[in-house]
Amino acid sequence: MTKLTLASKSAARAQLLRGAGVAFDMASAGVNEDALKTELLSHGTSPAEIAGALADSKALAVAWDVEGLVIGADQTLDFEGRLFDKAASIEEARERLRMLRGRPHKLHSAISVARGNEILWRETETATLHMRDFSEAWLEDYLQRNSDAALTSVGCYQLEGEGVQMFDHIDGDYFVILGLPLFGLLSFLRRQGVLAA
Repeated sequence: MTKLTLASKSAARAQLLRGAGVAFDMASAGVNEDALKTELLSHGTSPAEIAGALADSKALAVAWDVEGLVIGADQTLDFEGRLFDKAASIEEARERLRMLRGRPHKLHSAISVARGNEILWRETETATLHMRDFSEAWLEDYLQRNSDAALTSVGCYQLEGEGVQMFDHIDGDYFVILGLPLFGLLSFLRRQGVLAA
């Protein structure tokens, strides 16, 4: 049986894999994401391409040290072509949500699978989220109740929680929004014999 490792300490991604019945180990990739993003942005790399590059880097960083297949994943938020990271404070989250309010933005979720020093498979999928024009009072109440979600997710919301109330509609896959495009990954793992066909 091929060993599978998730190059992440993300509880959300681990939960998605476990929920799908996939057995795996976890390992921290130790990638300096900020430095890589800065370098890629200096070359005009798009937010979607940055998500892919980060997923590749995480998978390869762990694949050097373990046997079997290694999954790397990353997600970027793209608003009008600009890349945004997680908010560093509640004030920054408040300003981010005011900026996104009433407008669409994109989440690019990338996933890569490596063995040794080679990327065997990769995929980047995009979902477009249309945020409703919520009131200032609603925003303040949301931030008071959901400060952890606001600071631990790139969009300052978690769709699987109260954050879903921010949206009018969404174009795209739910798993893409959660940061792990599962359907393509599961299909690849079946082709590799990791999962039963």
